[in-house]
Amino acid sequence: MAAALTNPSTDGISVEKMTEYADMRAAYEQLCRSEDEIDVELDTLLAQQHDLAAKLSRLDQLLPGLSLLDADSRQLANMIGFTSTLADNVSSKVRQLDVAKRRVNESLSRVDDILDLKFCTDGVQMALQVEDYEQAAAHIHRFLGLDESALRDAAAAGDDDDAGEGGQLDAAFALLHAATRDLVALVRREFDDAVAVGDVASVERFFKIFPLLGLHDEGLRRFSGFLREKIAATARANLEAALGADPAGPRAGVLYTDALTLLLEGVARVVEIHQPLVETYYGPGRVLTFVADLQEEVDVQACRVIDEFRRARAFDHKCALVLQVAPRSSPGERLDPRELDVVLAEATLLNARAELYLRFVRRRAASDIDAAVATHEERHRQMSSRLDDLIGRCALARAMQELLGRYVSLEEYFMRESVAKAVAMDAPDDDGRTSSVVDDVFFVVSKCVRRAASSGAVDVVCALLNLARAVVETEYGDVLRARLRAGFPSGLLDLQQAYSVLHASLQQGKLSDADEGRVRFLVTLNDVAVSGEHLRTLRASLEAEFTARLSHAGERERAKLASCLTDLAAAEARFAETLEFGVEQAHRSAVRPRLKPWVEVFTYVSHDISEAEFSEYEANDPFVQGLVVNIESLLTSFRAPLLPANYDRLVAALVIDVAAMLEGAVLASRFNRLGGVQFDRELRALTGYLASASTWSGRERFARLSQIATILNLERVAEILDYWGANAGALTWRLTPGEVRQVLALRTDFRIEDIKRLKL
Repeated sequence: MAAALTNPSTDGISVEKMTEYADMRAAYEQLCRSEDEIDVELDTLLAQQHDLAAKLSRLDQLLPGLSLLDADSRQLANMIGFTSTLADNVSSKVRQLDVAKRRVNESLSRVDDILDLKFCTDGVQMALQVEDYEQAAAHIHRFLGLDESALRDAAAAGDDDDAGEGGQLDAAFALLHAATRDLVALVRREFDDAVAVGDVASVERFFKIFPLLGLHDEGLRRFSGFLREKIAATARANLEAALGADPAGPRAGVLYTDALTLLLEGVARVVEIHQPLVETYYGPGRVLTFVADLQEEVDVQACRVIDEFRRARAFDHKCALVLQVAPRSSPGERLDPRELDVVLAEATLLNARAELYLRFVRRRAASDIDAAVATHEERHRQMSSRLDDLIGRCALARAMQELLGRYVSLEEYFMRESVAKAVAMDAPDDDGRTSSVVDDVFFVVSKCVRRAASSGAVDVVCALLNLARAVVETEYGDVLRARLRAGFPSGLLDLQQAYSVLHASLQQGKLSDADEGRVRFLVTLNDVAVSGEHLRTLRASLEAEFTARLSHAGERERAKLASCLTDLAAAEARFAETLEFGVEQAHRSAVRPRLKPWVEVFTYVSHDISEAEFSEYEANDPFVQGLVVNIESLLTSFRAPLLPANYDRLVAALVIDVAAMLEGAVLASRFNRLGGVQFDRELRALTGYLASASTWSGRERFARLSQIATILNLERVAEILDYWGANAGALTWRLTPGEVRQVLALRTDFRIEDIKRLKL
């Protein structure tokens, strides 16, 4: 308040300048509020006085303890400083001890090296004298592991008294260097002599000595050269045997496969036998180099076999003929696909043998890389660079890729030509229901795809799967679709002779053109159904076969195979659509036109009947008996020539039409209570017959008619509420409320007013 008096202003307005009472009153009230707030703050501070006094008292009690803490802290700091100084002194002594220990170890090492040098000097001379080359090489290997410059430096740094020792070192070094040169020359000479005379034991003996002399690469190169000569000689002999074999012998179709198999199995056996030898004496990481050297000879000999196969089998000539043949050329100008059968089979076998060998090489080399390389990154780098280059870019792999490229062209020609020939030679089977084209086409397709699978090449299998789908779906499927599009000729076969004519007379030429067209249509319809089943069976069997034969495929390759197999399912769907189209064609031409007049008889039969008429209908039904007889005679014409599944499909289409037509006839009729009972009896008889006419149950199609019969059997209008809404129970009404009222209105004894008052 004193501040307010010394500076009489409120909210930036000077009190001295106020002239209005209202302003003065407002300023006064503001000052009063400020005074009240200050009083509250003062009261709050005074209320905390006791707490503050207690805290100050506790601080006074802590002061003596803080003094002791300060003294202890100073004492601890002095102790830590002393400990630090002591630690520095101790660590300096430890460093001095480490230096001394290291020098002692170096001195001991030098002593050991000098002793080893003397031992090697004496040992190598003695071993050479007794021609123990392995022991001499071991001494040389030990000598090569010594640090010659360090020994010379140690000798040079010695006192003058050690001058004699320095001279001894020089003499020992000179002797060992000379022994090394002599032993290297001797090992090379002995190795070459052993190779010249074919002494395998001596070759392997001196092969083991090369790494002891530090000649790892030379030893591998010389040894692989020796093995390459043996591989080449064996391969030439096998190829000459294949060329001189009997062309009519049991192995005439796989002569070159046998030659390549012997070559690759021999090389695999060489690698399997000598891999432990290389790993033991040359260390891990050298097998890939060893295999790469052998692969050069494998490429030469394998390509020679493949080239001879292409020449002797006229492989390239056949490819050229296939590519030059026009799509619509005459049969005399086209290559007979039977000439390709043996060639295609042997081409796939050649690739299968090559794939098996290359997978073997990959496994062996990969295990060697895993043993030699510690880090995952380095292993991956070597796998993707050295190993992939060896396997993927070798001449054998390139030759097989070129061969398979041409193989796919020949296989495509073989499949298309064989399918076209099967279509052209189409004839009814023994049972008369199907024709030969189905089994012939799927035999060819299955044979081609399985032959491609025997090659072991996933890309080739995928290419043949895509080709098989295209051929089956278009070149074969289009033929069946064209026959069905021609339509089912009107009229029926003789009911008593339908099956026998279909089974035998077609071959004897006793059918009219219309009958022959009907027979052809029904046989084609069966062919379409069987083709869909064959596709499903083929897809399932191929999937199982691929799992067994192509187990080496990677994740991406398996995904490609699965995608191609899935595409076969699309072809199945196309045949299913064709089948539905054919059934609809037969139904529309031969069934539906006859059903309509038969069902329309219902509208001519009165259902507003008396007791006497009801009894007469029971004894001699005027509608349903005739309808059943007519339908039975109609279905009899199709039961024998159609397969059971197709017959069921035709019956299903018939049931749908009968239900729709009968519902229309019912809605155009008038009923009383007895007429409703009569309709229910007719409906039960009809559904019972149709249910027994095939294995397909059509009762679901008559659900609306059954509900109409229920309504027409009601004694009074309100009784419908016992079946509707919450009272329906498990019954699902197929009729709308409007349709229910429409059916109720068919009863001549129901009042329209009662029907309109229903709340449905």
